[in-house]
Order: sequence, then C-alpha cells, then structure tokens
Amino acid sequence: MKTRPRKFIKVEETGQKEIRDLFSKHAICVKCRGTKMLCGKERCPVLVKYYSTIKMPELSRSLEGSSPPSVFIGRYGYPKVNIGPMIPPKKGDTSLIDTPERWIEKKIDDIVDFRSQLIRGKYRMAIKNFDDKMADFTREIALAKDSVDAEAEFVKKPRGFISLYDDVQPHGPSGLLKDLDIGNPKYDRGIEKAFYDTDLTARDAVLKLYDDGTFVSRIQKAFSVGAFGLEENRKFVPTRWSITAIDSIIGKSLCEEVKRNPLINEYRVYKTEQLDNRWAVLFMPFSWRYELIEAWFPHTTWNPFGKKIVVFGDHEFFNGRKKYATIGGCYYAARLATSEALNKERRQAGAVILREIHPGYIMPVGVWNVRENVRQALRKEPRKFDSLKEALLFISTIMEIPMKRWIESSAILKDRLHQKRIEDF
Repeated sequence: MKTRPRKFIKVEETGQKEIRDLFSKHAICVKCRGTKMLCGKERCPVLVKYYSTIKMPELSRSLEGSSPPSVFIGRYGYPKVNIGPMIPPKKGDTSLIDTPERWIEKKIDDIVDFRSQLIRGKYRMAIKNFDDKMADFTREIALAKDSVDAEAEFVKKPRGFISLYDDVQPHGPSGLLKDLDIGNPKYDRGIEKAFYDTDLTARDAVLKLYDDGTFVSRIQKAFSVGAFGLEENRKFVPTRWSITAIDSIIGKSLCEEVKRNPLINEYRVYKTEQLDNRWAVLFMPFSWRYELIEAWFPHTTWNPFGKKIVVFGDHEFFNGRKKYATIGGCYYAARLATSEALNKERRQAGAVILREIHPGYIMPVGVWNVRENVRQALRKEPRKFDSLKEALLFISTIMEIPMKRWIESSAILKDRLHQKRIEDF
C-alpha cells in the first residue's frame, strides 16, 4: 500500500524572508508558542484547550506543605510583578516536583501529576523591593537546599487549572497571598556565598556555581529572586526570562571555550527518544557552528490544527548571533547541552540538532525537556562516520522526515554541502 507523502511548511528565520503563506494557522502557533498572541486572541486557544481537560482538587484559603523548594516570578505588569512560592499540599521531601534534571525518564502524565500539585502564591510588588516580608520569604525559599515547610493564607481560595508554558515547567492553581510563614531553611552553600557577595557580578556568580556542579534549575531559581550581582543591580527577574538567561550565560561561556579546542576527527550521530520526541544530534569535524531545527507534526502542542508538518529553526556560525533566537528558549537550552558535552571532551565541532515532535507530545512541559534530552543523547555512544553523506544517510533511517527536507531547512547543512571552500580545489 502506497503511503501519502508528508506535507511540510517551512518557517523561515525572521529577518531573512517573509513567513511563507502569510503564516497559516498552525505556523502561527509554532512561532508564537502561547507567548506573543499572534492570532489576535487574548488567551492562547491551544493552552485553554488543555486547561479544560485537567481537573484540579478543591482547595481552601489555607495551605500547609513543603515547597520543593520552588518559586515563581511573573512578568505581566513589569516592573511590578507577582512573586511568591509554589507549595504542594503535602509535607516531606518534595524536591522531585521541581528538579527537572531528574525527569528524563518521566512520562507526560507523571509530570502533569506532580506539577499540578504545586499551588502558586502571588504577591504583587516592585522588582527592587527587597524589604517586604513576602519578598524575604520568597527569596529564602529560592535559596534553600532542601524542601521548606510553609504555611500560606490566601485572600480567596486558589483557582484555575494547571498553567502551561513553552519555556517554564507547568504548575497548578494560583491565588493572591494574604500571609505566608516558612520554617528555617538550610541554604545551598554555594548559592548562599554568592548571595552575600555583593561585589560579584551576576555572570561570574552563575558560572562559578555551574562549574561547582550546581543544577542549572537551581541557579535559575536563585537568579529569578535577585540573589546574584552587584547590590545596586539586584532585582526580581520573571521566571521565564531567568530560565533563558541562565541557559544563555552558561552556553555562551562554554561556546567560547569550545572554540579554543581541537576539532573532532569524524562525523558523529547521537540519538534519543523521549515524550514522543525524536532527536538526532550531528557533530561534524569543523569549527564551531550550531543549529536547532524542530519539526512539529500535526496534532502536537504548537501544531494542533494543521495537516502539515511545520519545520522551524535557528542557527549561528563561529561568531555567534546577535538577535534573540526566534525559536525561543529551547535554542539556548540545546546550545548549553551541546557546548557542555564538547567542552567536557575538550573538542570542537559543528553541531546540527534535529528534533521531531510527534503527536504524543500533547502539551508543553518547559525547555528543560530540550536541555535534558540533548544531554541524554550526548551521554550515549555515537555512530561514527568518515563522511557527511554517510552520517546523513544514517540520520534518514532514524528520523521520519526525509533528509532532503532537513537539508532544505538547515542553513548549516546547505552551507556545508553547497558552498565551495579552499580545500575543495
């Protein structure tokens, strides 16, 4: 029986071409991902659909539990935002609920189950107001090493469904805080040291903690409550922004180190699968360049209405990029994982990451999914090849989309395959 050929829409990088077909409905979703409201609606219809399918437990105005530790800093109304802890209605060690580095084997149902337990407390304040009790307690939770006992009283009982974002892990209902009290948290030693060093820049604090082995997710939380940097520059940073900022700071630093390393000697292909996402990571024996290309199949999170696969990506060559990646925070998350692996090996390579998102990926779970899956792939033994042609032939056996379409969508592969170089003559 002959199968029907797959249909594709290619979404070009902003600044290089107009979006083909004036952005079909499903292409808009891939570019927007619930953040820019390109469809003109006040609320993302994709996310509203998932909110309506998840039933939350009945809650009261009072809540006791152990924060994983976890906090959330909003972005609406900046520079006045909602800050506060996230607390599940259970006590004890709840650290798994907010440690994405430990979620690599979890299913979407598992993630929804434990993330929906987190109740978000909201307290509106200016981003530089650190004298308030709520600000102080929120910071203490973010700096804690272990789960923190907390008691929260809300103005009204928390409402809403599980909140979904493309870059941030989901969480449960939320409510305005009336009062908050916490136990005596034990601080993470490295983070505490950076917190009290008000002459240390935020960048240096972040890189020192990363070099010392602190989880990226823990650094992101501390960064979001203004725990790092020169004293006069400290402020609360929206959680969405802090996640991408930390991935970008660490990844950019690692890239500079990678560029000083010798090249690998062969073509390599790494692969992995998780949450109905299929990954292929190609390393090539030439100077640093990097690209992430995603293919969203119909009936996936950001292509729910379409009948065609949407292919979308961003890239950088040796000198990096100046504009924010249109593909969003996942670009910086994957770059961190890629440069991290190369730097551990003390080698340099060009990297192209291909990601197929299949229909089982029904809801966004955060960019940790990108960072941790690329890390997972690069921990495995690669297949090695003597030529780019052989490597691409192998990739075509593990990915559903034809190799021709990947090449057409890739700036780096097209450059390598079609541009003549001095060594070619």
